[in-house]
Amino acid sequence: MTEPRVRPDPAFALLELYETALPEVFGYLLSRCGNRTIAEELTSETFLGAVSACRKEYAPPVSTGWLIGVARHKLADHWRRKEREERGLRLVHEGEPDVTDPWDAQVDALRARQVLETLGAHHQAALTLRYVDGLGVPEVAAHLGRSVHATEALLVRARAAFRRAYEEKEGRDV
Repeated sequence: MTEPRVRPDPAFALLELYETALPEVFGYLLSRCGNRTIAEELTSETFLGAVSACRKEYAPPVSTGWLIGVARHKLADHWRRKEREERGLRLVHEGEPDVTDPWDAQVDALRARQVLETLGAHHQAALTLRYVDGLGVPEVAAHLGRSVHATEALLVRARAAFRRAYEEKEGRDV
């Protein structure tokens, strides 16, 4: 009688990668959310989610790049949760922005980070995925669970909100 073959747990590959991937995943999340506590929570969620995902029958090979992809999804989920919470706490009424006015000012990176943190979660998510991660509008739409047209409109509103807040902050800092 032959002994049954046991498939090794694919999570062991993740465990081997953990030491080298942890700083990269954490750094990725911290640079995008700007909050150490949130980045730590999201890093934890990323690795827990990765354990579940790598155990699925047709899971891709475990790598640092794959973990960064999982982290990107966890960050988008975080922004969606934050947006729902904010929406539940207050009613937001935004006018349509004037898109005919070009904005050619130089953007200071530190001020931009501070301004980005003051925006709503949905604007933070859209702007970060589009301009920090460099994703195209269809990819941003997929991450946010929106249509391409809705994402384009969101990006227009987010850029206008960012510009207003940036210029307001610039006026206060002078």
